[in-house]
Amino acid sequence: MDASDWNARYNTAELIWKGEPNQFLPPEVADLPVGRAVDLACGEGRNAVWLATQGWDVTGVDFSDVGIAKAGNLATEHGVSGTWVTADATTWTPPVGGFDLVIVFYLQLPAQQLAAALHTAVASLAADGTFLMVAHDLLNLSEGHGGPQSPDVLTTAEGVVDSLAAAELKLGFELIIERAGRIDRVVSTPDGDRTAIDTIVRARRVGSGAF
Repeated sequence: MDASDWNARYNTAELIWKGEPNQFLPPEVADLPVGRAVDLACGEGRNAVWLATQGWDVTGVDFSDVGIAKAGNLATEHGVSGTWVTADATTWTPPVGGFDLVIVFYLQLPAQQLAAALHTAVASLAADGTFLMVAHDLLNLSEGHGGPQSPDVLTTAEGVVDSLAAAELKLGFELIIERAGRIDRVVSTPDGDRTAIDTIVRARRVGSGAF
């Protein structure tokens, strides 16, 4: 789907996704000092807005201007503010200095485009910054519930880690992988709870390196 497709999907009075943050975000950032955060492919902004309510200085980036507008409205409804940028996560140039937290949630792209987005994510990290990604795992196609039904846009923790390694090599950064694997997510449906299988990867940038 391109930006026009997402604009059409987001062009509703209500949120497509619920307004609360993804269930994995709060526990994964609970131990981090509040600072600057960027949500790449932020969509309607639910994760970015939640971070802002926790005191983070938040930037949301998405190539859908309709999604970005809804993110700004959601922030206003919650009494917080953020910087909202209409840009493609695969090509966006982050500001000098980087971010203390970079999140990428459910950005489902073919491998080459996802690698480009992950390069952007690594380039966005400040010294000692944390990277956090959650996505629909490839195994979800055969053993989980929901999510994209094409293997071309599903990923694995190993694939994400490989892309991060390629990005850090190009950028001269050093990353420590703190967590990488699969995680189950309970999904409520009219027929009862179902289990979705996600990829989760958390990494930390070490030292200053080159920017």
